[in-house]
Amino acid sequence: MTGAPAQKSSLRPHAAAAAVTVTGVMRPPLTTAGRYDHVAAAVYLMKHSGTTALMVVNEQTGQPAGIITQADVARAITDGKNLNDVRIHAAMITRPAISTTTSLRDAAEIMTAKHFRHLPVAGDAGLLGVVNVADVCQALSTLGAAG
Repeated sequence: MTGAPAQKSSLRPHAAAAAVTVTGVMRPPLTTAGRYDHVAAAVYLMKHSGTTALMVVNEQTGQPAGIITQADVARAITDGKNLNDVRIHAAMITRPAISTTTSLRDAAEIMTAKHFRHLPVAGDAGLLGVVNVADVCQALSTLGAAG
């Protein structure tokens, strides 16, 4: 008895990538800060956590409110602002949060369209993690190579 020939997956590489969610590449959240903390505190946290960005969370809901990066800090400094006086909400960039069901392809499209290197992943309980552009691109590349 001969078996039927093995069927090849009907998913094309780009269709497979669209079906895979960000859950596989999500990392624990970057160090977080509150919207009303001082930018000087953000600089301190970045230095001591060895990161170049902090997720900014709404203190009441735990939901992501944005991100503050070294570039945002540099912009505040070049604008002549005192980092001990400026609150994070005045220097941060608001960032859309994605959910764990967001596809890798959709995350990549958001990141490339908006020039984001990080996207927060949130759920009902607040900030769950973060995805970065390098991990998303690597996962998409791997899926494309597998097809």
